[in-house]
Amino acid sequence: MTRVLLAEDDPAISEPLARALRREGYDVDVRADGREALEAARDNPDLVVLDLGLPTMDGLEVCRRLRGEGHTVPVLVLTARADEVDTVVGLDAGADDYVTKPFRLAELLARARALLRRGIPDAPPSGQVDIRVDAESRRVFLHEEEIQLTAKEYELLRVLSRNQGKVISREQLMREVWETAWYGSTKTLDMHISVLRKKLGDDAMQPRYITTIRGVGFRFDPAGE
Repeated sequence: MTRVLLAEDDPAISEPLARALRREGYDVDVRADGREALEAARDNPDLVVLDLGLPTMDGLEVCRRLRGEGHTVPVLVLTARADEVDTVVGLDAGADDYVTKPFRLAELLARARALLRRGIPDAPPSGQVDIRVDAESRRVFLHEEEIQLTAKEYELLRVLSRNQGKVISREQLMREVWETAWYGSTKTLDMHISVLRKKLGDDAMQPRYITTIRGVGFRFDPAGE
């Protein structure tokens, strides 16, 4: 499960934000103190949401120390100080993005998703495979022959490939590919899966590459085994 460290000392902000992050499917660790946040961040979470105005050690110092120790975890800064100087200082300290208070929850969640996607590298498949996703060139090869995909088809296959062998829920695919919550209808997702299967030469009745896991989501096997 994706782990998010939320460092915020105001319960009026941290409690509803933690609930929202958990609804997104993240495992959330909440810290209200800068020194505790630094220690927790050293445990390699997938994302740090970091308030600048923390007690004992402010967020800028937490971020500087993390970067100074070589930690590359994505950091999303929360700040009530919206002037340009503080923003530049925050990013110079090593933050990846920032949101100013008061913030819109939807915007913060979208920025968190973007940083999480950026922070998870696409692992090259090991062994003999039929399908190869080249993340750097955004190209897909079937038996070493390039196939043409739309932007959404590529993003869908990229997420499946990154999690190859694992069951990926419909909710996760909707969040990562369409950046939206899932409210019951998956017609768009199902249509893209169907077209993607055809381009991969997959049989919907007996799929080799993209298998439907009833009631959950899909599993991808680049070797077609």
